[in-house]
Amino acid sequence: MTTSLASPQPGTLPEPPRKTVVFEDVSIAYDNRPVLDGVSFTLERGETKALFGVAGSGKTVILKLALGLIKPDSGRIFVLGTEVSATRERNLFEVRRKIGMVFQESALFDSLTVEGNVGFRLFEEHCPIEEIHERVVEALRFVELEHTVDLFPAELSGGMRRRVAIARAIITKPEVLLYDSPTGGLDPVTSTTIIELLVKQRDVYKTSALLVTHRLQDAFTMADHRFDRELNRMVPVTGGAASNLHTRFLVLRDAKKIFEGTAAELVASNDEYIKEYLS
Repeated sequence: MTTSLASPQPGTLPEPPRKTVVFEDVSIAYDNRPVLDGVSFTLERGETKALFGVAGSGKTVILKLALGLIKPDSGRIFVLGTEVSATRERNLFEVRRKIGMVFQESALFDSLTVEGNVGFRLFEEHCPIEEIHERVVEALRFVELEHTVDLFPAELSGGMRRRVAIARAIITKPEVLLYDSPTGGLDPVTSTTIIELLVKQRDVYKTSALLVTHRLQDAFTMADHRFDRELNRMVPVTGGAASNLHTRFLVLRDAKKIFEGTAAELVASNDEYIKEYLS
């Protein structure tokens, strides 16, 4: 059974949901240990939400729940208007087609070229070969790696593999992107390159995104930078303009959400745990 947040009126086209991801009082436990306990939040269209918390606080579990890979013990989860928490596995294909996923370790197929990796979903959908090639080159151009189309993952650096993974995630022009520690294990310079691509995706295509990261600097960079199309790079913004960049923070502790808001609100928090976390 598939449940929608809203049904269109007869004779009208459905409006795209303003809230792309909605968690309503979601709880899940493993071996009687709560991982998420009554967690609620929304991801607005075009917004990036950075998820923070110590290891084991449920950040990656949230991504798996949003994909419908696992079901919550209680609560409801809507993605692009579909209640994925109440939808059978075989009926989740359509909503997953609108979601892109970037894994921490890139998860590329070693036996496939960059073109084979980036275009994998299109090959699975039996798109024409010429169309696949054009879309692969377009996606690789976005991450400035179109020259790697015939290379294999073993011939790429760690940062290049991560950029190829981003190209693979965006090739279907998803409405929601899920990033699982996309800068994990990378040096600071390469990490900044990856974050610049995330800012570019947010500002150019207005894609909604959930970002799991252990690096506070990554999210703060997204929160105070915008992508300048004329300069073809991200540039800093200051003052009130930063609040319009559609990047918010969510902090988890002991299976519960303890904060959701802007970077400025996070820094101004009087919560002792948050102050210690930021330090």
